[in-house]
Amino acid sequence: MGELFVYSLFFGGLFFFFPVFVYVDGYVDAAENKAWFALCLYRRLKVYGGYGEILRGGIALHLTDKKAVFLPYSSMADTRKKFEITKGFQLWRFHQIIEVSGAQSLYGVMLAAALQAAGGAAFSVIQTRYPFVSLKNTVLLTEERALKLSVQAATVFNGFILTLALIKKALEAFLKWIKEKKSTASWKRQPSN
Repeated sequence: MGELFVYSLFFGGLFFFFPVFVYVDGYVDAAENKAWFALCLYRRLKVYGGYGEILRGGIALHLTDKKAVFLPYSSMADTRKKFEITKGFQLWRFHQIIEVSGAQSLYGVMLAAALQAAGGAAFSVIQTRYPFVSLKNTVLLTEERALKLSVQAATVFNGFILTLALIKKALEAFLKWIKEKKSTASWKRQPSN
């Protein structure tokens, strides 16, 4: 029994202070109107995966074979505010591969060159501000009609930062509840006419 306590304390301390790497792999195919994604820990342990597709009123995320969530375009601005990332979650890697058609066409080559130049310019600006981030941008030309994007992003954090972020969210929810409670209490105290 004592050994279990020592092991759990040791591994809890490891999780609490040592870095945790979360990888997000994504693949978008414009011809199929679908995007696939996978969320992994340390690049080996798959936590979650699924695919999404763009529909008329929003985006449908297929979480399992029988379960999907529909996100309307109108609510996406509010959703971004709910998932605010704190400074403790650091981007560690962002690699992208863009595959475009037009290998035999002048316009295809010009498009590929423009995408490569735009990615290189954006990544050089990011690299000067965050020199520890691994950034790669690759553009591939194909002969068949295609517009595809593959992305691999990784963030790093530790259990301490995750605990602080959860405490922050819990405190924000508690303060919001107190405000709502006060406004309801002051409304009940008003004299009726």
